[in-house]
Amino acid sequence: MDKSICPRFEKAMGLLSQRWTGMIIYQLLVGSQRFCTIEESIGISGRMLSERLKDLEQEGIVRREVFPETPVRIEYSLTEKGRALEPIMKDIEKWSQNWVD
Repeated sequence: MDKSICPRFEKAMGLLSQRWTGMIIYQLLVGSQRFCTIEESIGISGRMLSERLKDLEQEGIVRREVFPETPVRIEYSLTEKGRALEPIMKDIEKWSQNWVD
C-alpha cells in the first residue's frame, strides 16, 4: 500500500498552515470586509495582511472588489472556493472549544 501523502493535500496544508491564513479566512466567513477591519480584528500587520490577501486571491480563495468611489473603497470576500472551507473552519472552532486550553 502506498503511504505517500497526496500532493494536493500537501499543497492545501501548506497554504492553510501559513501564519494568519486561517484567521483571515475565518474572519471573512461573516461576509465581505475592508482591509482595515480585517487588520484590526485579528491584530495582523498591514504588510503581512496585504501579502496573505494577495496569496489567497491568487489561489482563488479571496475576491478583491474595488468600488469606484471617492475615496476608493476596497472590500475582500471569500469566493465559492473559499466558502467551501467553512465546514472545516467550524470543525476547528468546535475542536478548539473542547480541546484547547
